[in-house]
Amino acid sequence: MAKKGDRIQVILECTEHKESGMPGTSRYITKKNRKNTPDRIELKKYNPILKRMTVHKEIK
Repeated sequence: MAKKGDRIQVILECTEHKESGMPGTSRYITKKNRKNTPDRIELKKYNPILKRMTVHKEIK
């Protein structure tokens, strides 16, 4: 039985954007099930500043 607090909101931030030196950040908000995925998640998302798909990692 799933509790109400198992699904949480997380923020994903681009890993390549900091290294590029360009201003701004690429962030996405999503939800994950804390019970099924206790580790931090990594997803490939579109970065509009770099104009390509990059790896976005969960930040605290």
